[in-house]
Amino acid sequence: FAAESKGSKIASVRFSEEPPAAGAPSHVHFDEKLHDSVVMVIPEDDGNFSVKVGFLKTQHRYEIVFTLPEVPALGKHVCPAPVPGPHLRITDIAPAPEGEVITCEYVTQQEGVLCEEVLLLSETNEAVCVRVKVHARVMDRHHGTPMLLEGVRCIGPELEYDSEQSDWQGFD
Repeated sequence: FAAESKGSKIASVRFSEEPPAAGAPSHVHFDEKLHDSVVMVIPEDDGNFSVKVGFLKTQHRYEIVFTLPEVPALGKHVCPAPVPGPHLRITDIAPAPEGEVITCEYVTQQEGVLCEEVLLLSETNEAVCVRVKVHARVMDRHHGTPMLLEGVRCIGPELEYDSEQSDWQGFD
């Protein structure tokens, strides 16, 4: 079985030809190319960026780290927009030889193919703004655990409010 993604990475899975002996575990062999699965940063024609972070699970908090290529118009002093979105926020921006290392925190609320965005601003030129769209495939929390890409770390589950577990008696 072979699959090709838009990032033109090719991955394959090889199954053993022989059936396993009774009681022996079966094995699936993955190509080495799967082990270098990293968050993909894709420049867009308008100067903004798309970041593909792979599969995540609903009701969880993730740390996402990626390197944004240098944007000369932003200059050396880059900061996040003052008002972050409700689910995705930048927690750190650090200079790197090839651009900026961006660290975000993302709280997944619903399943599906989702796109959240953050804005990067120049501290020296207020007219410059770069939009970074983070794309994730979010699966229901009851459907297993996704294999996270390099650069994505699960911080932990988000507590959800369940009214049936509340001990509040209501108004008299």
